[in-house]
Amino acid sequence: MAKEMKSHETLDLIEQITRLDGTKYMEISNMVQNGRAELAAERGFIKEVRILQLNIPHSEHVINYENYINENFEMPDESMDHFEEWTKTPEMEKEVAMILKENHVG
Repeated sequence: MAKEMKSHETLDLIEQITRLDGTKYMEISNMVQNGRAELAAERGFIKEVRILQLNIPHSEHVINYENYINENFEMPDESMDHFEEWTKTPEMEKEVAMILKENHVG
């Protein structure tokens, strides 16, 4: 039986998100999600979001992470009242690290 997808996002960019405490992390995202992060920054849920790289290759690592995100998270709409940081399993942390490495980011 196939896993149910909560979302159907295609991830194609790398962004850096600055939390309210000033710490930063890299996220694999897309333009819609980046727009939501920009809105979250305007509303004071995060400090800042910056796009680091656009149009990343749709590698095996990106596909694996994309499937994980789509299976586990729903994409917020404009009425959001908080910013949800996508939590990663140790396996997904490795996938993100590989995406950053293959795109020479980080």
